[in-house]
Amino acid sequence: EVQLVESGGGLVQAGGSLRLSCAASGFTFEGYAIAWFRQAPGKEREGISCISKRESRPLYADSVKGRFTISSDNVQNRVYLEMNSLKPEDTAVYYCAARSKSCSSDSNDYDEWGQGTQVTVTS
Repeated sequence: EVQLVESGGGLVQAGGSLRLSCAASGFTFEGYAIAWFRQAPGKEREGISCISKRESRPLYADSVKGRFTISSDNVQNRVYLEMNSLKPEDTAVYYCAARSKSCSSDSNDYDEWGQGTQVTVTS
C-alpha cells in the first residue's frame, strides 16, 4: 500500500523557519516525482516544489524560490521541505504528493497524497 505521511508543520513567527518531512512507504522514489503543494483557506491548491531524478534540478514556484529548499533521502524514502524567511502568506496546509512520471505543477497529475500538515505563520 502506497502511503505518504507529512510532519513538521506548526506555528511560527514571520521570518522564522520550519522543516517539513514527507515519509513514503509502499514504493521507492526511483522514477517518481515527489512534490509539495499547499492550500490556503479559500484558495486553490498550489504546487510549490518538486524533486525527481527525471529533472536536472529541483523545481520551485516563484512564490517560494530562494526561501524554500526541497531535498530527498532515498535511503530513508523521505522528502524534506526546508522553509526559511516564512511570511504570513505562507500559511496553508502543506501536502506531499507522488507520481510515477516527471514533475508537474498540476495537482490533478498526482496519484498519491498525504494527509497534509498545517503551517501557520504569524505576523
